[in-house]
Amino acid sequence: MSFSEKFHLRIPGPTPIPPRIQQAMAQPMIGHRSGDASRLLRECSEGLKAIFGTKQQPLILSNSGTGALEAAVVNTVRPGEEAIVVVTGAFGDRFAKIVERYGLTCHRLDIPWGQACDPETLGSFIKEHSRAKAVFMTYCETSTGVLNPIDQLAKVVREHSDALVIVDAVSCLGAVASQMDDWGIDVMVTGSQKAMMLPPGLAFVAVSQRAWSAVEKNEAPRFYLDLLAYRNNLEKETTPYTPAVSLLFGLKEALHMLQEEGLENVIKRHERLKQMTRAGVRALGLELMTSEQDASPTVTSIHGGKDQWSSEDLRKALRELQIVVAGGQQHLKGKIFRIGHMGYCDALDIFTTLSGLEIALQKIGVPAPLGAGVKAAQEVYMNHV
Repeated sequence: MSFSEKFHLRIPGPTPIPPRIQQAMAQPMIGHRSGDASRLLRECSEGLKAIFGTKQQPLILSNSGTGALEAAVVNTVRPGEEAIVVVTGAFGDRFAKIVERYGLTCHRLDIPWGQACDPETLGSFIKEHSRAKAVFMTYCETSTGVLNPIDQLAKVVREHSDALVIVDAVSCLGAVASQMDDWGIDVMVTGSQKAMMLPPGLAFVAVSQRAWSAVEKNEAPRFYLDLLAYRNNLEKETTPYTPAVSLLFGLKEALHMLQEEGLENVIKRHERLKQMTRAGVRALGLELMTSEQDASPTVTSIHGGKDQWSSEDLRKALRELQIVVAGGQQHLKGKIFRIGHMGYCDALDIFTTLSGLEIALQKIGVPAPLGAGVKAAQEVYMNHV
């Protein structure tokens, strides 16, 4: 019998899709300008408010998370203006590249990969670049498994400047705390294929009143990514362009699932999964890339064996066990591997992954003690029960 369709997807996105959401997306198609579509869009936008922690009406775009990042740039700042980008990994670097592509003066605050940005460092950098119109930051840096203290960083921006606070929350929103309004965040974006448990193809953007003022005054050209068009059409319970209707069916079900579990419980679950994963990895003698303080609840990055063994060899051995984990990006390619634990993920998924990791390490000649990783994760789990 072939088990090729039975595998464990433990990457930081796209993440596994719950059967309930798959079934919801299989509903018959409806007209995207119908009353049914309007009700669906309204319910989804309302449900997203709690995920962002905002009273503003979140916008729904039919594109990837990167499309939402680009929308955040082109709508808020103009060519020739200055912007600060906090770069803690590959996706902070992507934000910087978007800023540069649109003709802005980009001031990069480069933080060593594997570390979070601390508020004092950002505060000093803002003083050096006081003309910046916006500060772009990444909440969870997927490439390193770092969770930046966005609430503290946003506070520092507000204390030292009038710059807009713009946050990429693609790989963590729906799994971590977010109080966008209370934290003083002006634009926050996320995507469908991470903690929101959907396929790729939707992006969500929430915009503060302060940021809307900047967007309304910004004459920089944009068309599909014009957030004003999405806002104006959402007020009429529609979208400016054809939406991904089946994904909206799935989003409605995903929001119901998060509401049923309760956002506080969702956050606690992801924190527990993080602690279980990290405990298991340490028990196997492997080196974690991030400190406990900086670690993300949605993805864990682990160093390879340097000259002794390759993280790519380990990933290959895991794939033979039907377990898929992610590799490193840019200069970390071949040097780390990453375990995703967000969205439709529970304790048994972590036990399975760690068990497979033990076997895979043995297969590539690393003397990892069988059962040690699972035992350490079980102990964390029992302490939380």
